[in-house]
Parts: sequence; structure tokens; C-alpha cells
Amino acid sequence: MPSLYEQLGGEPAVAAAVDVFYRKMLTDDRVAHFFDAVDMDGQIAKQKGFLTMVLGGPSNYTGKDMRAGHKHLVARGLNDSHVDVVIEHLGATLAELGVGAAAIAQVAAIANSVRDDVLDRPARTAAAKN
Repeated sequence: MPSLYEQLGGEPAVAAAVDVFYRKMLTDDRVAHFFDAVDMDGQIAKQKGFLTMVLGGPSNYTGKDMRAGHKHLVARGLNDSHVDVVIEHLGATLAELGVGAAAIAQVAAIANSVRDDVLDRPARTAAAKN
């Protein structure tokens, strides 16, 4: 069975999705301030590498892990509502690019699976997540 990366269309699809995704993020007042003073070219490149890896494509990601990469944002107020916005924009981006609901749900599940790491909090047990 092809990886989710392959199902979505590989490198060109991930590149297009990341570009559209960041346009949405940077124009959303709920989250745009987290990108003040961020090198967006570098950020976009890191995100493409990260998404490629987590979707089952070639693993060329060399960035920080989720906790280390977002700790400074948690200190600036990053919380669950912001992660929800990320997942909202990611889903809308994929839908806009013609990705089906089942694949979007898989991508959302992957994003949700790192929520506790992104927010630098102890991982919850499966029972506590329900």
C-alpha cells in the first residue's frame, strides 16, 4: 500500500500544500503573530521536510523535535486553540488541493498525535485523550 506521502502526490503535492498552508496561517490573526521575525523561507523548507517525513516520504528532516522546536512559542502563549487553528488550516489546504476526506483525517490524526509535544506537556494516556 502506498504511503500517505505517495497517496497525496509526493513532493510536488507537499510543496504546494505547505505554500498554501502558510498563506492561510500568515493571514490569520489568531496565529500570524507567532511568525513575527521568522525566516519564512527557512520555515517553509523545514515544514516541507517534516511533512514529507511524517507522511511516509523520504526522511530528510534535520530540524528540532516538536518539544524543542515549539518551546519558545509555548512561552509566548501557544496553546490548544492555536494547534486547532493549525489543523483547521491544514485540512482546508488539503481540501482546496483536492485531497479526500479520509486522507485529510489521517493527516489531522498525525497532527493531533504530536499536540502534547508541541505544547510541551506530559503525554496523556489513551484513556485520558477520550
